[in-house]
Amino acid sequence: MATTYDVVVIGGGHNGLVHAGYLARAGRKVLVLESRPVLGGAAVTEEIIPGFRFSVFSYVVSLLRPEIIRDLDLVRHGLEILPLDGTFTPLEGNYLWRVDDHTRTRREIARFSAADAEAYEDFGRAMVRVCRFVRPFLGAAAPDPTSFSLGDLERLLWLARRYQALDSEDKFQLALLSTSSAVDFLDRWFETDPLKATMSASGIIGTFLGVRSPGTAYVLLHHYMGEIDGTFRAWGFSRDGTGGLSRAIAFGAQAAGAEIRTEARVAKILVRDGRAEGVALESGEEIRASAVSSSLDPRQTFLRLMDSGDLPAEFAENIRRYKFRGSSGKVNLALDALPEFTCLPGVGSHLRGAISISPSVEYMERAYDDAKYGRFSRQPYVDVVIPTLTDPQLAPPGKHVMSCFVQYAPYQLAQGSWDARREEFGDAVINAIARFAPNLPNIILGRQVLTPLDIERMTGLSEGNIFQGELSPEQLFFQRPVGGWAKYRTPVRDLFLCGSATHPGGGIMGAPGRLAALEILKKSPGKGA
Repeated sequence: MATTYDVVVIGGGHNGLVHAGYLARAGRKVLVLESRPVLGGAAVTEEIIPGFRFSVFSYVVSLLRPEIIRDLDLVRHGLEILPLDGTFTPLEGNYLWRVDDHTRTRREIARFSAADAEAYEDFGRAMVRVCRFVRPFLGAAAPDPTSFSLGDLERLLWLARRYQALDSEDKFQLALLSTSSAVDFLDRWFETDPLKATMSASGIIGTFLGVRSPGTAYVLLHHYMGEIDGTFRAWGFSRDGTGGLSRAIAFGAQAAGAEIRTEARVAKILVRDGRAEGVALESGEEIRASAVSSSLDPRQTFLRLMDSGDLPAEFAENIRRYKFRGSSGKVNLALDALPEFTCLPGVGSHLRGAISISPSVEYMERAYDDAKYGRFSRQPYVDVVIPTLTDPQLAPPGKHVMSCFVQYAPYQLAQGSWDARREEFGDAVINAIARFAPNLPNIILGRQVLTPLDIERMTGLSEGNIFQGELSPEQLFFQRPVGGWAKYRTPVRDLFLCGSATHPGGGIMGAPGRLAALEILKKSPGKGA
């Protein structure tokens, strides 16, 4: 007799694995189905060039919720976060280097502006206060103000009381963060151009927006809320890359009783009389379940895996209008030596953190100008890390891996195809870094260039959007992914979403997977979904 599961989870990315772990801890019989041979979705570590192991897509950790680390006992299952100390911005004949030592950072900023050094202290305190107000949103389903349910009304009243308790200055900052562009918000605090450019970069990640586009201040806040060991704005590497993090979550889920299968690609979600009752694999195998959870994005879940007749027409149309607009690329480099930056020669601790190619606000906005007209940025924003300086096992002795996250690389090119222009894009990225580190082209042993189309093909992320859809204001909170269906449920009974297209959004966070599991358990608190 075929096995029937309480819940079948489609997709073995980090959210799907977290989801399975929480359900298994509650006694559910859970099966995770992953199409690729490796678990993790976009959080994977793979040997792309012989001897060199890369975090192929996602590459740093900060947003992973501390309750998930605790509940799934991830440290015991191998999770180790290594520090990523600061951000180094090379300039022509100068540099800006912010580190985790607050006093050193203030002295560094004071080289550019004494006023900014003072403002940086006040800015940090203001952002921590706003983060403390917003952080509970990451740990609970977003209340729907259009709903008249008692639970939503109680949650909204609780939020209103917390908001009322804020002082007027914090309310003002919260309003600006909710509506402004990243640069407009930072302009209120700082005058140093490279500082504003580098800080504003957090506001464009995963969006097809520029640093001067309204709404990017919230994305900046979204990334600012990352924490490690209770410290806001702390970032790190997972030992053995992001695949090490995914393995730890998988081990935690399996220890709780979850079953995981790789190379098991789902072809269809089985629906009968408006209710999900299992999945069919491409192999022809059918697996029955009391509930189905998809960690795939809405386009993949509803438009690829389901028959159109299984969905209300209005809902299907809203899903078609959901914005992905992939705009990010990735270049992974195997290096024979370390890059040497003209502005700060030699090998030093400035290479151990993030290296931000963001010399000015104008540079950042011009990179976006290219993308607006369907071109990849000729002078792109690049976020560079060299994880082998803290985790040498990723490369042969004396060699290094370099990860380059790039904006902008629009999914839709105005001229030519990505298959034809992939290497041209890679050259533009290397040239942008070589402007400040001229030895880089001569120390490259191999490279992997990933366009949004490649990311889509390899991971299934529609249009290569790393957040399963833009973090734009109209696609946040109770409207993520679409209005009326933001609490992980769908119009099909017993079909749930548990990926980054749900609240609170993208990044290696795990919160969507956890919150969707809690929603299923709320629906059926006793054993058996």
